[in-house]
Amino acid sequence: MIDSRLITLRTFAACGTVAATAELTGYSPSAISAQLRELQKAWGIQLIVKDGRGIRLTTTGRLLVEGSDAIVSQWEDLRASAMSAGDQVPAHLGLGGFSTAASQLLAPVAKQLREKWPELNLQLIDADPERCYRLLVAERIDLAVVVAMQTEARVEDDPQFEQVPLLDDPLDVVVPSDHPLAERGAVRLDELVSDNWITDMPGSTYRALFTAAFVAVGQTPRVVHQSAEWDSMTAFVSAGLGVGFLPRLAPLSGVKNVVRLRLAGPNRPVRRILAVGRRGSLESSLIRESLAMLQQSARGILAERRD
Repeated sequence: MIDSRLITLRTFAACGTVAATAELTGYSPSAISAQLRELQKAWGIQLIVKDGRGIRLTTTGRLLVEGSDAIVSQWEDLRASAMSAGDQVPAHLGLGGFSTAASQLLAPVAKQLREKWPELNLQLIDADPERCYRLLVAERIDLAVVVAMQTEARVEDDPQFEQVPLLDDPLDVVVPSDHPLAERGAVRLDELVSDNWITDMPGSTYRALFTAAFVAVGQTPRVVHQSAEWDSMTAFVSAGLGVGFLPRLAPLSGVKNVVRLRLAGPNRPVRRILAVGRRGSLESSLIRESLAMLQQSARGILAERRD
């Protein structure tokens, strides 16, 4: 099996500080420092050096971390194959994902897993994609649900991870119930270009989706308000402050005076949602079954909200 101190070293390489490594792994900062010193002594190679008030990896240390990707991947593959061959289920499974995925996908799947395997030690973590990656490296979670635009460079290029497309989640538009187009059911983006828009801050995934959608139809929308949360965005819409995009996966419940409309036309914005695991681990029978449950749950939600 993989030396746990190597996992600590890899986690330190991913997040860069002893404090962050301790938080991710659940050890104390002093225990993290001790593990790194012990590994350095055991290998007889200088892996870390002081850097101001903290420490950093040496060039040799970083080379060894990068070279260990293949070893960890082989171990994950071997462990998955061995467990599947013996018809065994791991004692622990960690699932992580962004907030909408956690509430709409991971929670119901966790319920199914608990019902099928009552002895399974199951942990759910609501986390943004960057944290999900670090939790995967630290082996705190085994499967993460993320949005492709937040991951494509990282997952495609990083040998630590592999991905499976989970679903394409179309973006709808939400408008106040007294909006002139509220009774239409479906609208085109160019019909909404004169509206006040509510969207996320520049640089975010959803702002990029928003911008790309309007570029595709050759229009420039008027962004008046910014919101990073679906709940606050729909509250702004309810107050008559503008209109905004809402993923089909995100529920619209408990909000008054708001109508969800489908977007028509060839350039409808869609976010691709991926499941990500450590490379080699997706052959685990438990992870395969979890993926199947996630896909079934996603299909059910999208079908229910299609009309």
